[in-house]
Amino acid sequence: MEKLLFLPPLVSQHGQRVDLVIVYLHYLMVALFFGWLAYFGFVLWRFSAKRAPKASYAGVRSHASTYLEVLVAGLETAILVGLAIPFWAKAADQFPKESEATVIRIAAQQFQWNVLYPGPDGEFGKQDIQFVSAQNSFGLDRSDPKTKDDLITLNEIHVPVNKPVIAHISSKDVIHSFKIFPLRITQDAIPGLSIPIHFVPTAIGTYQINCAQLCGNGHAAMAGGRLIVESPEKFAAWVKSKSGAAPGSTSYE
Repeated sequence: MEKLLFLPPLVSQHGQRVDLVIVYLHYLMVALFFGWLAYFGFVLWRFSAKRAPKASYAGVRSHASTYLEVLVAGLETAILVGLAIPFWAKAADQFPKESEATVIRIAAQQFQWNVLYPGPDGEFGKQDIQFVSAQNSFGLDRSDPKTKDDLITLNEIHVPVNKPVIAHISSKDVIHSFKIFPLRITQDAIPGLSIPIHFVPTAIGTYQINCAQLCGNGHAAMAGGRLIVESPEKFAAWVKSKSGAAPGSTSYE
């Protein structure tokens, strides 16, 4: 998709709407800046001591400033109601079908990203908080047969290009924030909550995952995460290569 102004490269379907909101708001801010600057200059000239040596106690009789304020409020309302709210409603409510998407679970922790895939069977195994440990980030119930092909990766997410992705975001400790600039996605990772987001990557490549919340002394290490967008064939081969690992084991490659 075409990049607007000086924004980062765009590699998601929904990102253009995000960029439009940002660009329109900046256009409005630029117009307001120069508009009020011009008005300030006019006031300095119109009411200077040279032009008005005697003070007027009648005050301003014009309603021009009121009309300008109403116009600005109207423009802001138009952007909010006409663009931002409809876009947010679509992004938040109209999730793709899980049967047609790549579904993953992401658990942030100080200072890394844990990622869980359902494996070739397409179903996640049972999870329970009592099973959470350093070796079992997602609390997988090893007695559930569905966990046998579940895949866990660390700081690395693989997804196929041009296919919807549904990611359930949570945290094991403090508040983190899952952010990928080129995809225009940001979602806080909050302990005790699993918050779903969805996106469609449109370009093959490797993209940095950032944490947008200060989460401790090792906060900068959270930028070591990567989203790898690849062809459906390469993604299928990657899943197959990991499916032979021990049940629920963690892959570092």
